[in-house]
Order: sequence, then C-alpha cells, then structure tokens
Amino acid sequence: MPELWGGLECTFARLRNRWRDQLAETGHRDRLSDIEAMAELGIKALRYPVLWEMVSPRDPDEADFSWHDPRLAKLHDLGIAPIAGLVHHGSGPCYTDLLDPAFPELLARHARRVAERYPWITRYTPVNEPLTTARFSGLYGYWYPHRKNSADFARALINQCRAIMLAMREIRAIVPCAELIQTEDLGKIFSSPLLEYQADFENERRWLTFDLLLGKVDRAHPWFALFQKYGIAERELTAFVDEPCPPDVIGINHYLTSERFLEHRRSECRPGQRFGGNGRHRYADLEAVRMALPPGLTGPEARLREASERYERPIAVTEVHHGCTRDEQLRWLAEVWDAACKLRREGKDIRAVTLWALFGTVDWNSLLLRRHRHYDAGAFDVRGPAPRKTALFKAAKEISETGAFSHPVLDAPGWWHRGERFYRPAVHLQPFDQGPARKLLITGAAGTLGRAFSRLADHRGLAHVLTSRAELDIAEPASVEAALARHKPWAVINAAGYTNTAAQGLDAARCLRDNAAGAAVLARACARAGVPLVTFSSDLVFDGRKGKAYVESDPVCPTSPYGKSKTEAERMVLAAHEGSLVIRTGPLFGPWDPNNFVFRTLRDLAAGQPITASATARISPAYVPDLVHAALDLLIDDACGIWHLANPGEISWYDLARRMAEKAGLDTGLLIADHHEPPLTTALGSERGTPMRGLNCALGRYLRDLEVIWRPVETIAAE
Repeated sequence: MPELWGGLECTFARLRNRWRDQLAETGHRDRLSDIEAMAELGIKALRYPVLWEMVSPRDPDEADFSWHDPRLAKLHDLGIAPIAGLVHHGSGPCYTDLLDPAFPELLARHARRVAERYPWITRYTPVNEPLTTARFSGLYGYWYPHRKNSADFARALINQCRAIMLAMREIRAIVPCAELIQTEDLGKIFSSPLLEYQADFENERRWLTFDLLLGKVDRAHPWFALFQKYGIAERELTAFVDEPCPPDVIGINHYLTSERFLEHRRSECRPGQRFGGNGRHRYADLEAVRMALPPGLTGPEARLREASERYERPIAVTEVHHGCTRDEQLRWLAEVWDAACKLRREGKDIRAVTLWALFGTVDWNSLLLRRHRHYDAGAFDVRGPAPRKTALFKAAKEISETGAFSHPVLDAPGWWHRGERFYRPAVHLQPFDQGPARKLLITGAAGTLGRAFSRLADHRGLAHVLTSRAELDIAEPASVEAALARHKPWAVINAAGYTNTAAQGLDAARCLRDNAAGAAVLARACARAGVPLVTFSSDLVFDGRKGKAYVESDPVCPTSPYGKSKTEAERMVLAAHEGSLVIRTGPLFGPWDPNNFVFRTLRDLAAGQPITASATARISPAYVPDLVHAALDLLIDDACGIWHLANPGEISWYDLARRMAEKAGLDTGLLIADHHEPPLTTALGSERGTPMRGLNCALGRYLRDLEVIWRPVETIAAE
C-alpha cells in the first residue's frame, strides 16, 4: 500500500510588483497549532515550505529562520518527515528572477543554509514544478517576469533545473543521504486530427523537467536543437548529460484540468469559447475530460502508468486536490488513491499519495491573477476562528489507518465520468441515473428550498428522493417511520415547513405543527435510525434589537409567531438528536422561482412600478444555490449544532433593491426609501465559519443565472 503524505499550498508568487503568499492567505503563517492538527491525519511525510523568499527576502547574505524553527522542530518531534520546498511557483526574492543568470547559484546558497540549519531533513524539492512555472511565467505571461516567448520559457526552465542540480549538490555536501523529490504537473495533450503536430510538440515538452535532470536531453533528444534555437548554449545542455541529478522519487501533480484537448472546430466547442493559436492554426485549449475520448486515455491511472513505464523509477503522487464540492473532492481523492494502489499491486513502485492543500487554496481558480478571495477548502476549512476538519480529513485518517475509506457519496461517479461533463452532449441529457446508490431523503417538494436541494443534488451526483407532504408528513410519526424504512436514506434534509413569515394571515396552529412539531418528530426518528438530519431555522428567532449581526451563541428572542415556531423547533430538534445540523438563514432569493423580494424588485421596476422598501431594517439575504451547496458540504463534513448561513454583508431592504436595480440597469428613481420602521437588525454573522461567498458576488450570479422572466415581453422581443 502507498504511504499517505500531506502538503499545504505554499505558493509565493510575484505578479508584477505584488506578491501572493498562500501561507498568509490561508492563515497557516499565523497558526503554529496547524502542525499538531496535521499530525492527527496519520501522515508519514509532509511537503513543507522553507521558502527562499521568506528566509532571505531582501539580501542573499541575510537569513531569518525564526518562523521555520518552531514548526520544523514540532514536525521532527511528532515523527513527520518534512519534504522541504525551497521555491514554489516563485521567481525568487526581489533581487533575482527566473531569467537571472545568477538564479541557480543564489538558490544553491539558500539550499546549503537550510541543510546546515536542519541537517536531519533528508528530503527536498528545491523547485516545485519547474516546467509549469516556466510556462506560466515565460510563455504565457501570467506570473513574473511576465514574458510571452519561447526563448524566455526555455531560459526559465533551464535556470530552474540547473538550480535544482546545484541545490542538491550543496545539500548533499551537508546531508549525503538527501533525496530529491522532484514534482511536476504531468498532464497530457489530446487534439483534433489537424492539430496532432501541436499535441505531439507539447507532449514531448511535458517531460522536460525529468528528462533534463536525468541527463536524457542529449543531441538525439528532439528538444536539444530546440533549446539551442531558443538561445540555450550547448554547454548548458551537455552539463545535464555529463552530471545528471536524477530524482530519487518522481512526483506527479495531477489535476482534473491538467489534461487538455486542442480543438480547431468551433462546432465542437461550447458557445462563446475563446480561441488562441500558434501562428499556424487557431484553436481552443479545452479540458480533455469534457471531450468524448475513449475510456482509459485520461485520468490518474493512465498518467501514473505512463510515468512509471517511461522512467522506471519510484513514483509518488505529490498533489491530490480538487477545487469543487465536498462530494466531488472525496470522489477525486478516491480515484487517485485507488489508481495508486492498483498500480502498486501490479508491481509499479508507487511510494505515496499526497493529500494537497490541507488548509485550502485562495484564488487558484484564476491562477492567482484576481484577488476575489475565492476559497477552496482542503482537509481543513479555515473560514472560521480555527481550522475545521472536513470530510477530507476523515477520509485521509481512514486511509492512514486502514488503507481505504468509504462514504455514501462514493456510490456515484465524479462529474468527470457523468454525461453532463461534455461540452457538446450528443443527446439531451437525462437526470443523473441514481441506480442503486444510497440516497438522501429531502422533504418539501412543493417549496423553493426542497426543489433547490433536489436540483443541486442532481448536479452533484447525489442520489436522493424528494418527498411531498402526501408522501411524507413530517408531523406524523407513522409517516416518517414508513418513509425511513422505505428509502433507507444515509441522511435527511428537512426543507418542509410553514413559510408565511408575516403576522397578517398567519395560521399559528399550522405554523407550530409544520415548523416545530414536525421537525421534532423527524429528529426523533432520525436519532433512532442513526441518520444525520439537516433542518432550517430563521433569522426571526431574534428580535433585531442587538444593533449588530447575531452569531450562533446569542440568546434567542423571537417576537413573531413564526420566529417562536422556529425557536421551539431548534430546541426540540437538538434535544431529540444531538447530531442534527440546524441552519439559521435570512431571506432567500434564488434564480429558479419568482417568490422572493429580489425578483419582485426586478419585475416591478422593469414594468415602471415604484417600490417602497425599508431603509432601516437590516438583514442578511441568502442566495439559494450558495445556501444549498454550503449546507450539503456541512452535512458531508458531519457538522452539527446551530450554524448561521447567509451571504456575508448585511444590508437594508432598500439598499438590496437599489443594488440589484443598478446591476440590472434599471431606473433606481422608482425606489422609495421607507424610514418609518424601527431600526432593527436581524442580520446573521457567524462564530463558526462563513462558507458562503459575499452578497455582491451572489447578486451578480443571480442576475446571470436567473431562469424566470422578469422583463416585459415586448422588451425581450425588441432585443
């Protein structure tokens, strides 16, 4: 069985005159306690940064290890072997860069200092992903020094590989047994027939990091002449042949988007696809997983087998991470782990699989180019006062203890194996085929929230059954027990309930029955069955007089019958089933129905009707897709107790209407601010975490995703 390793995203990248430090952005820089938290995973080794940019940021003759000393000492005491990373997608400190002739020698000086200070460290990655960094910095212009030509790409790659050689020479002068764990993203390129020549070129290029270090780029190698064409001297190339620096372990970093498909036919691409080119043909660079390729050509097993057979050296998967929903993260980890175990059983020397980005990543969906604070969690979610263990943590711990892990979400394949992945589906896609997979049970088929859960469960490949009141009356114990026995769900989501929050016309008896008594019946039945329960509460359990946002531990103080029913529901549910997840949320708005304030604002303003909205009452609206995704992730993480979920950013009803109108280009002069209501605030904050994106972002996505017509028909026809 392969070992389980860990790693944390530690990119220190320069973008013109700004720096992106993922250790700071994920908070690890300020949390020494993270070391003990990672040790709980049972990992054998940890890819850990001793970054040049941190140790000697201003002067190569100055070094400050004060941050690293206590952390590395703690790792040593806990018996976790560090794999020291010296440059991670960086260009070095401000006094050098990837094109600097002195870059290799300067990094080697840093490497020697590290080895002298920590002679017990025996594994090193002097430069992470040299080829990838050279592409992004020298060929595509994304990162410093922002060049876009083959000559600078070649120089950046040669400098990094020479830096690895010199660094390992200096390290081994201090630690003779030091091992080189060399990492690289090893995606493969596929193409339409016209572009096979370009795919062949890129597929030869992708091996260059390992080929150079192994001394394989000799005069017979196809890139020997190309390097010379791009300005690399022959003596620089023969130096690798004469004195190779073979990796002790070849580290494969493989992501779902690593494999690409080059397509020149617009008919095979999604509408609006951007096209680039190579000066000879124009084409789109697509995710290969979204193209109809024969089975077995893509994926972690194919790439690991390919690398193992090419080099016949020990292999490790040095990064496993998927920035997606929690269920898809688990499916990707399972696929990579299973592939590694299968190849090891076949006799391939697969040493380890590395759970990457233990504390998540920030803005990697834009390659760090945009500062949107887009966060993807890892084994820990850091969007709270302390890192919270996710389902990935539990999966990793199971792997380290038993060699495998299980979860009901693994009953279904990842999105990259389902029909909806294709850019151009051949036929109209049917809803996800749930087959024999274990199911979620979702109540509230007639309501906004129930339908949203069903829709997004389909999107996430989560088998489920959505029940109406006729099929499952949550206030009737016999009905609940029968449904649980019939469907045998692995979890229950209660999206049913009485939804009229206004005092006028409220049926108090039905409100208590549906919101409180029904939720309690469901909780007791789930507790007996050992099934997790998610149920929903409201910001109206508070009276709004606190003057600022409420957090989970604030005492409830409802004033309305609706708020009182939700307060009673919370009390009874948690008393009956301590494993329940009770989610308080604010006013909902979603793109799939017209029953919300935001839609009515758009509709009425578009029709030229004035709208009066409170400018004094402050709330925390919740965009339904964000709410559902966050709730499902928390459910899979085994979260329990009370959580506040809303899009961060409290706002008045008037300002909400105004902001939405501005985004839609509507006349804000029709909005009337009402200042007569008491200045009450039922906005929700959280002391547990904020897994939903900001309100302004949510409003933009609402307008983009809206499926209900809000403009007058004649306006649409004119367009």
